[in-house]
Formats: sequence, C-alpha cells, structure tokens
Amino acid sequence: MEKLTEAQIEKHLENVDGWDYYDDAIHTTFEFDNFMDCFSVMTRIALEAEKMEHHPDWHNTYATLEITLSTHDVNGLTEKDFKLAAAIEHIVGDE
Repeated sequence: MEKLTEAQIEKHLENVDGWDYYDDAIHTTFEFDNFMDCFSVMTRIALEAEKMEHHPDWHNTYATLEITLSTHDVNGLTEKDFKLAAAIEHIVGDE
C-alpha cells in the first residue's frame, strides 16, 4: 500500500467528517452517553478492524473515545486509513 500525497489526503478528508490531519495521521474523538455505549462501539470497531487487518491507535476514558489512524509500514496515511475511518463513522452513526 502506497503512502498518500497531501493532495490525496485533503481529498479523502472531505469524506470523513470530524477527522483532523496532523502528525502523519488522522484523529477524531467521540463522546458517548456512558462507558457501556462507548465500549460497545469499541467492540464493533475492533471486529471491523480485525476483518480489515488494520488496527486503530485509541484511548478510552469513561465515555470518550479518541482514535488515531495511520499506516505504520509507510509512516503516514494510506487508503486503508480512510477505509477504516469510513467504517468507524458508519459504526458510530448506527449508535
């Protein structure tokens, strides 16, 4: 998988609301009503990430989930990151 150019990244960002690009990665934060809602979404994301063989860096505190996506093999972003971001958006949107 090839590292995306800055122009490609900017184009992809148009399709994933609420994600910010910095430090060669995309980042977002989700707030839920409680820990169980947050953990439920994390579980669904984990199952999807495993299917895609691409795993997020994330941090959870109570009802807050912070997610960072990048492709470590290329030290930057690839199509995989934006596919997983779109899947995450879909999962969170179902809640």
